[in-house]
Amino acid sequence: MRGKIIKGIAGFYYVHVPGRGIYECKAKGIFRKEQVRPLVGDDVEIDLLGEAEKTGNIRALMPRSSQLVRPAVANVDQALVIFSITHPQPNFNLLDRFLVMMKQQKLPCIICLNKLDLDKEGKGRDYADIYGAGGYPVLTASAAGKQGIESLKEMLKGRTTTVAGPSGVGKSSLVNCLQSGTVMETGEISAKIERGRHTTRHSELIALDEDTYILDTPGFSSLGLFDLEKEQLAAYYPEFRGYEASCRFGGCTHTAEPGCAVKQALEQGRISRLRYENYCQLYEELKARKPVYR
Repeated sequence: MRGKIIKGIAGFYYVHVPGRGIYECKAKGIFRKEQVRPLVGDDVEIDLLGEAEKTGNIRALMPRSSQLVRPAVANVDQALVIFSITHPQPNFNLLDRFLVMMKQQKLPCIICLNKLDLDKEGKGRDYADIYGAGGYPVLTASAAGKQGIESLKEMLKGRTTTVAGPSGVGKSSLVNCLQSGTVMETGEISAKIERGRHTTRHSELIALDEDTYILDTPGFSSLGLFDLEKEQLAAYYPEFRGYEASCRFGGCTHTAEPGCAVKQALEQGRISRLRYENYCQLYEELKARKPVYR
């Protein structure tokens, strides 16, 4: 049988087989011998040991289309990052850090702005315009009011999506909304995974449909600096791209140089000041970082 690893704990791998359920599996010794570690998200072939007990052995890993380092997961197609429009106020510097990190891993990113029901000032539209100008798909939603849920499901359909966001933004509520009517019942997960020694918080794939999965990752409150040189940072701000060629100096950092077309576009309102200030802050952090000698 073929399935997808949805969770791995203490040498046990839980494999979702569409239409049949979740199987608790061990990896055969050949993986240790070849120093290959199965990952959450891996498509695998399993040998059935017991249908009643739903146990088996992983006998083969299918080729991976992608592999992320953080979180350690295979075959992810895109990232969904969830922030709130208000309550709490969004930390856009943190959002930019996440977008840089995902782009480094060549992963397309969808931005979901939650708590639309509390947005009395229409800030969600402004934020969507700012990040839409950077080329990111942006969706406003409300988990409490069930707004935007169907549109979000459509953006996830047929893909494996890693979901992340800081605490307090309603990430868990949105994930719960996405799971309504899911093919993988929560009771089945509880019975198979949340037992005794298997209660540690790990990344977990949740099946929304037979070919649609989300990876629920722990919330984050900070992201460190990236393995990135300060001169490379501007490439992670697509809004700058149309202006950089007109800068007076080659290799312009868009911070202090005269004749900078990016800063001119900023003053003319064609580049978001919020995004530009985040860029400058990240640039200064990278500039102050001690060089790493390899």
